[in-house]
Amino acid sequence: MMSCDPCEPKRSNRELYRIPQKGKIAGVCAGLADYLGWETWLVRILVVSGVLFGMPFLIMIYIAGWFILDKKPLNNHQNYASSKEKSSAKYSNNSTLHSDSIKVKSRIWQAGEPPKQAFHDISRKFNGLEKQLRRMESYVTSTEFTVSREIDKL
Repeated sequence: MMSCDPCEPKRSNRELYRIPQKGKIAGVCAGLADYLGWETWLVRILVVSGVLFGMPFLIMIYIAGWFILDKKPLNNHQNYASSKEKSSAKYSNNSTLHSDSIKVKSRIWQAGEPPKQAFHDISRKFNGLEKQLRRMESYVTSTEFTVSREIDKL
């Protein structure tokens, strides 16, 4: 029977990749963390602790993962740092805002943003949308729009 825990990641359409852009050596731990929906630092600590406390076969598993797992395609890559750079660039240059979902973590080991940071990101996103709405509203209520509409009717 399947569990309905909302904190449990859904793996139905996920694939296990390695993510060298987020990784320290080859990105195997980063890929595993992405697949499980955990923080990358936690997976790294578990692997290093396992190796230090008598499980040297984890080194062989890591090396096997390095060679077996494919690199995650860049267009599907959900890097936290790159998404932060994209969101700050979107708000700084007033370009169009996309509907990027903000993933909030409810437990410390889960991947995503802490609630406080997610709140600030959502607030920034809505402020940007409000600025766009104000610009559109000021244009629609301007005489320039009225004149342009009358010219188009001719």
